[in-house]
Amino acid sequence: MDKQTFWELIETARAGTAADEVAGRAAELLAARPAAEIAAAQQVLWDLLAESYRSPLWAAAYVINGGCSDDGFDYFRGWLLTQGRAAFEAALADPDSLAAHPAVREAAAEGHELWDEEALSIVWSAYESATGRELPADSFTISYPPLDPAWDFDFDDTSALAPRLPRLSTLFDYA
Repeated sequence: MDKQTFWELIETARAGTAADEVAGRAAELLAARPAAEIAAAQQVLWDLLAESYRSPLWAAAYVINGGCSDDGFDYFRGWLLTQGRAAFEAALADPDSLAAHPAVREAAAEGHELWDEEALSIVWSAYESATGRELPADSFTISYPPLDPAWDFDFDDTSALAPRLPRLSTLFDYA
């Protein structure tokens, strides 16, 4: 499986599915594929998670969710994956652009967090469902890049963060 096929799977899962059910639907769709293709999807998923392992996006997640631990950042990126390729790539290019995302605007208005832990196990769930076995440990590798040292500051420091994420800071009264 390649990234394009993975994103097509996510888009198909999103069609007509409630936002909180996209990961489960994606796992169901993926489970219908051959076991080798399912296993290959795990590398694609982790590559996308590694691609999104960026300090500016972590800062955006921190503002949106009112804080963001290591696990919280994983779950936030899981949520971002379920939003589809366009939203994912836009957020990587400019994390502050998330201020225009409808779910982010709703989260600001309603005071809820955006995360999807289940998205991290789409492939695990699909493989187990299709084969009755756990996903082989050697079917993927995880390699996160180093975080940007220019963003190595306390995200609670609004004087440092607000100028870098002005739209999100304004939306969440973080300035």
